[in-house]
Amino acid sequence: MTPTDVHSSETAPADEVVRKVYVRDLRDKQPVHTVFKITRKARATARSGKVFLVVGLGDRTGEVDARVFEQVDAIEPTFQAGDLVLVRGHVTQFQGKPQVLLEQVDRLDPEPIDPAEFEVPPPPPPAPATASPSAPVQPRPTHEAPRPTPDGARAVAQMRELVERVADPHVKALLLAFLDDPVVAQRLPLAPAAKGIHHAHRGGLAEHILSVMRLGQRVADHYPMLDRDLVTAGALLHDIGKLQELAWEGGNTRYTDEGRLVGHIVMTAQAIRDKAARIPGFPPLLEAHITHGVLAHHGQLEYGSPKLPMTLEAYVVHAIDSLDSRIDSWLDLMAHDPGETWTEQTKLYERHLWKGPAPTARGRSPVEGRGRRPEKRKRQRERGGPPAPTPSSSPGAPKLSFKPLEALTGDTAPSPAPAAPSESEETPVSDRPPDG
Repeated sequence: MTPTDVHSSETAPADEVVRKVYVRDLRDKQPVHTVFKITRKARATARSGKVFLVVGLGDRTGEVDARVFEQVDAIEPTFQAGDLVLVRGHVTQFQGKPQVLLEQVDRLDPEPIDPAEFEVPPPPPPAPATASPSAPVQPRPTHEAPRPTPDGARAVAQMRELVERVADPHVKALLLAFLDDPVVAQRLPLAPAAKGIHHAHRGGLAEHILSVMRLGQRVADHYPMLDRDLVTAGALLHDIGKLQELAWEGGNTRYTDEGRLVGHIVMTAQAIRDKAARIPGFPPLLEAHITHGVLAHHGQLEYGSPKLPMTLEAYVVHAIDSLDSRIDSWLDLMAHDPGETWTEQTKLYERHLWKGPAPTARGRSPVEGRGRRPEKRKRQRERGGPPAPTPSSSPGAPKLSFKPLEALTGDTAPSPAPAAPSESEETPVSDRPPDG
């Protein structure tokens, strides 16, 4: 038997011959039907409460992460860590790395298989950090906290993982049609979300869309009467038309002619109609609900929404979009303002903003916490330690079925005022909705 061919399985036909595909050769969207060694296996629970399996697959070329999201109870007892298995599934991308979504796992008889083909090499040691003496670090102004480096490609990969969990096959097919569109795939990791106001930086659109998608999952956990798939669709698609509405070169963002004449809301509605028409049997009423979520996401007619929100899911998308854009906008104003505790009177919001430390045991300013808690959680995951305590985990606190919002946004913060529609760069201040 050659090392690239594998025979026999406890559950597969005895005469089946499978060609070995190595970890190093896996590519995005590639179907997988080959043999790996199980390097690890764990049961996990998603934020939605759904149970899934976290699996490591390995061979002599390395290790790849894998997940089992469907038929978990049936598949879990069929294999253990250290087993050789024949798997079926397909490759996707998560956080910029390949991940195999497993649909079938069959344990193999190891007797006829060369074990050397499945000895997983140890990971390479991390490269030591070096500093260039010829490039001195320029200190930042003390009033401006560093912003996390945007990673649009990672955000898009995380969007795809959320889409892979969508239950409705038509909604899932539509969202994947957008993510697989060559123009979207090329431009989304790089695009800003706006000329100014919020997320107006390279990768800002992907950062904003992912944040709205995650907030949508939290809200759907709390309100089970919501249709999670419709919330996910609205969150992903609400601003996707900005890829055509805006152009950016050399850090200069401007509106395209089509963007000024048509606008991203109508562009997205047109794209939904086009892509849904290419999916066999796409229900017209489902298309109308998804389109409505996009048309209504600015919340009011005077702020550019062709329709007012008329479904729970459309209202939720409007509310969390406004929340995410407003918080990012306020944090940017705070970060660039020289004041210690208050910002100068802001032209955009016609008020001073408090940027000083919170008068509580937390004792941190909003800008101080920006982007740091995610790094802290990352270090805790690497050490295998517990997450930082939150108010809901204190002794005597009621048990919640969903994580607190701070686990998503990075820090505990005062409850925000009722969210207003997302600001457009061309909307006069006097026309903006009042807070509260």
